[in-house]
Amino acid sequence: MIYTGYNQGTTLKNSDTETDLKFAEKYGFDFFEFQMGPLYEYLAGHEIKELKEFFSTSRIKPYALNVLEFFNLKTGDALREKTDEFCSMCEIARELDIGIIILVPSPNEGGFTRKQILKDSVETISKLTDISQEYGIKLAYEFLGFKESSVNNLSQCNEIIKEVNRPDVGIVLDCFHFYAGDSRLEDLEDIDPEKIFVFHINDSKKGDTWTLEDSDRLWPGDGAIPLERILGILKKKGFKGVATIELFNPEYWKWDPEDTIRVARQKTVDIIDKYYK
Repeated sequence: MIYTGYNQGTTLKNSDTETDLKFAEKYGFDFFEFQMGPLYEYLAGHEIKELKEFFSTSRIKPYALNVLEFFNLKTGDALREKTDEFCSMCEIARELDIGIIILVPSPNEGGFTRKQILKDSVETISKLTDISQEYGIKLAYEFLGFKESSVNNLSQCNEIIKEVNRPDVGIVLDCFHFYAGDSRLEDLEDIDPEKIFVFHINDSKKGDTWTLEDSDRLWPGDGAIPLERILGILKKKGFKGVATIELFNPEYWKWDPEDTIRVARQKTVDIIDKYYK
């Protein structure tokens, strides 16, 4: 079975956490994925117990915190600051009964080799996992399909996860990043479906590898990504989880948040029912 999730990136610039939760609940999403920016803004004016009370009486449930950004390829003070940020996220996740924190790789500004990036990612993720397991939290590594990213395709990300070899560390499969970074369907065939901790569903304008940007994301089913093949592979492999819609398209940010979330839910259900049933 596939559940539906809502990621706050879809209404990032024209909404807030209270509004997103209200309409995600209203239109039938099963799970909610927080963006840290809107969440921190909410917590600046509210107590975390208010969110706990909301979820205790709502059908929609919290799913993941997105994101510990640019966590790898760091040393010294920069690494300590990132670790402190991660510990703060773990505290929030525990309070809200959130089971997953998403990690996003740094740009490869130092010209590191794939082998060096592998070694660093494995070491850093292992240290973070030593912390997160005390909170009962899983980590999901999201490759970014941009040329400058240090981990920019599914094969590379899967190699890292296999090397980490921890049961509480998995992958974020984002359809946009899969397409933008020219990941291969054959690589998806090689993934253990139990290791896909987060599945971001979206679509994209047609574009050449490494040229697309987050603003090119589209509603699932409206673009060039071969979603029927991606979902077909996931179904064949027995993937069961949450399809979370995550867009960063400024055109959608101009919409009324309720309209955006209503359409997001319908588009997510339509694409899942079309290819996954």
